[in-house]
Amino acid sequence: MAAAARATVLLVEDEPAQRELLAYNLAAEGYEVLTATQGEEALALISEHAPDIIVLDWMMPRVSGLEVCRRLKARSATRDVPVLMLSARSDEVDMVRGLETGADDYVSKPYALAELMARIRALLRRTRPATVGQVLEWDDIRLDPETHRVFRGEAPIKLGPTEFRLLATFLERPGRVWSREQLLDRVWGREIYVESRTVDVHVGRLRKSLSRAGAVDPIRTVRGAGYALG
Repeated sequence: MAAAARATVLLVEDEPAQRELLAYNLAAEGYEVLTATQGEEALALISEHAPDIIVLDWMMPRVSGLEVCRRLKARSATRDVPVLMLSARSDEVDMVRGLETGADDYVSKPYALAELMARIRALLRRTRPATVGQVLEWDDIRLDPETHRVFRGEAPIKLGPTEFRLLATFLERPGRVWSREQLLDRVWGREIYVESRTVDVHVGRLRKSLSRAGAVDPIRTVRGAGYALG
């Protein structure tokens, strides 16, 4: 089996040396990294790629990181994406301002790289727990990303790599309805082109594996919308 899909980090930083250093270290940690040098570019990328977390510099020309954050948190499609604000402003009043604008965390420059990575992992633990090795459970289903094992009750379930990533996605957000396009992005990745009906095939395989020995099928088809767990 294969692990759940990597988390995607959008790094928005206008200073080239800082951007290159952070992008390198994020990639070394196993993240898929997107970069932007200014606010307008970041907003365009977010619309196209839906990152799992945004590391956002406050001090940028034209559209500041604070304004980017405000716009993201005002949109229903992006308000739940965690934002970690980076800033040379270290005063408490600036930190409070950043958090009140909607940032989920705030790190002052200069920062320790290890601390920054720990803060990113902490935010992802809430929104993409499988990517940081957290065991996922719902009802009698349990998925362990570290050992790549799945159980239903006490019975082990054998899944192929794609079905494993599909199940991890469903378990991270039980009850959420995922469209075929969203599942293609999350499970197959943005760089790979496959037909949307491929999702149906793999959801069918996942259902079959989870429903062996007469167990109830836990995946719900939402007509015209997609699929959900529970």
